[in-house]
Amino acid sequence: MSSEGVKIITTSDGSHSLYNESIKETYHSTHGAITESQHVFIKEGIQFLVDKGCKVFNILEVGFGTGLNALLAYDYALKNKHITISYTTLEPYPLTEEIFSNLNYLEQLDTEISQEDFLHLHHLDFGNNISIQENFSFTKHKKELQSFKSKDSFNLVFYDAFAPNKQSEMWSLETLKVAFELMQSSGFLVTYCAQGQFKRDLTDLGFEVQSIDGPPGKKEMTRAIK
Repeated sequence: MSSEGVKIITTSDGSHSLYNESIKETYHSTHGAITESQHVFIKEGIQFLVDKGCKVFNILEVGFGTGLNALLAYDYALKNKHITISYTTLEPYPLTEEIFSNLNYLEQLDTEISQEDFLHLHHLDFGNNISIQENFSFTKHKKELQSFKSKDSFNLVFYDAFAPNKQSEMWSLETLKVAFELMQSSGFLVTYCAQGQFKRDLTDLGFEVQSIDGPPGKKEMTRAIK
């Protein structure tokens, strides 16, 4: 799935997302890209983990895309110096600079992170672990989840692939098993998806599945604990 035919759109909270014309799908909710990512991945992911008492943890993101989730995790680390995040992200089909350099996230966020800092995440070489700041390290891999191997295990997985009806291979039992095996015991996965078959597959793999309130425009999302 290439990044050709991708165009910038503006969502309801004023933040940008992308529309992929080849699969007729947006990268985020049209009700608000930042709003959705903050709810699904920061509030119900990182904050949930921190509230459980975890201060040092590894995150695996399935789908770097626009870099929004990584940016928000970076911002969280910047504002919470008592926690340490090691962030690993997978993106087999990176966006062109023409696209990612024109995203407006830094105009929408109250953060000390600069546009240059954000672009640095996109420009970093694949496969290199970089200390972005004292409590936030970042590694990007040009790989699909199915072929990803890691010596590290993960406390938290951001599962941010396209929807099951658009990218079905990412939601198969076999692919979800790869994510399961990369996770630490008691680690968990968060995603905007609340599809019934997806949740049944998670249960079959051994996850405890929680259906929780979704972001604006979506009744439910999923958190699955190993």
